Amino acid sequence: MRDARREGSPYPKADLTLRALARLVDLSLAFAIANLARQAGPALAALYLLVADGLMHGQSIGKRIFGVRTMVLPQRGGTRGVPAGYRESVLRNAPFALIGLFYGLTLVGWFLLLVVGVPIVAFEAYMVVSDRLGIRIGDIFADTQVVDAKVVSKAEVVAGDLRSVAPSPPGPATTAVPRCRSAA
Repeated sequence: MRDARREGSPYPKADLTLRALARLVDLSLAFAIANLARQAGPALAALYLLVADGLMHGQSIGKRIFGVRTMVLPQRGGTRGVPAGYRESVLRNAPFALIGLFYGLTLVGWFLLLVVGVPIVAFEAYMVVSDRLGIRIGDIFADTQVVDAKVVSKAEVVAGDLRSVAPSPPGPATTAVPRCRSAA
């Protein structure tokens, strides 16, 4: 088998059945969103697919149900990564969101869905199955990997939360002094 990543990863390959079931849940949710909100539905479905992996510490709703998580791989020298955020989610899921937008384009959309969408999904699935870490093109763009959530410790998820909090700007701390009204 080939390896899509030169450096490797500290994580083992996630169970492919769990990944497939999680993706099926997410695509079903997107399909439901697209049909419930008819005018804005396809755009909302595409938005969900874009940000889904950043919702719950690297877990979309489907990933949460089936116990897998998207992790940002550490840079060289690091031993572990952090859960994926919205940036990584958008980078890795853009092809699927594009397919969601095609759904709203009536007959032209169905044609594009068949001509562009099916090959994208087929190629991504081939990448996941054939790569020793389960890395697909979206993971290469976002430098992520889907792993079994049991592999990732709670300490890593908490560390990811702490890293995502913006540090306060340097400088002296100021405190607000309450003003008292005089009872004149």
